Amino acid sequence: MVKIRMRRTGCRNHAAYRIVAADERSPRDGKFLEILGWYDTQLKENNFKLDLERVDHWISKGAKPSTTVASLIRRAKNPALKPHHARKAVKKAEEKKA
Repeated sequence: MVKIRMRRTGCRNHAAYRIVAADERSPRDGKFLEILGWYDTQLKENNFKLDLERVDHWISKGAKPSTTVASLIRRAKNPALKPHHARKAVKKAEEKKA
């Protein structure tokens, strides 16, 4: 089965990831079928980019995205969505004010 998941790149203490389509049996940083985008954990804004056309192609072929990649796909399709941890921070700030 094909999975859409992240492959770690970058150096120590500066993780960056490539989003790839890979066989589920291959190791995290091993052989992959296609690079679909990237995700950089150090950037605040615009920290990922996906080729949604190719992602939809792989999903139509039966590929399953990991939970993190599924979240990135949702955010790429709807840019108004914030990451889930950003919503939690806003709720905590509102609770402190009340």
